[in-house]
Amino acid sequence: MCGDVDEEAGEVEELLYARFLAHARALLERQDHSKAPSPDDPVAYLDKLFSDALSRCVRDGEEAGADKRYLRLATQPLVFARLAGLIAGHLALDQDPLRKVIEALMQGYAEAAQADHGHAHDHDHEHGHHH
Repeated sequence: MCGDVDEEAGEVEELLYARFLAHARALLERQDHSKAPSPDDPVAYLDKLFSDALSRCVRDGEEAGADKRYLRLATQPLVFARLAGLIAGHLALDQDPLRKVIEALMQGYAEAAQADHGHAHDHDHEHGHHH
């Protein structure tokens, strides 16, 4: 009975990792890798930095053994949260760095939810269901 619970947890973890991997690859495919961002374009710089970090997370996950991929995924946000706190801690308080970090975190959550909704929407149409 205990083995059944462990097996089910493993299956859920595999599904969650696969969900992340599909979303990450879709985001990375949309990035324009043909040129380096202009130093005068801060948005392009931020998109490139995000893409580089996401690529590293995907690569590290794929390099981990199949039984370790979810654990690696589960610990990666801790590193990025620590890094965000370190950097934000060096910014002027009048720029409200904590609020910006929290807003970015919530944006990431929203993007994950939108990806799930988009996948479910695509999934329904693949089976001939129409809204």
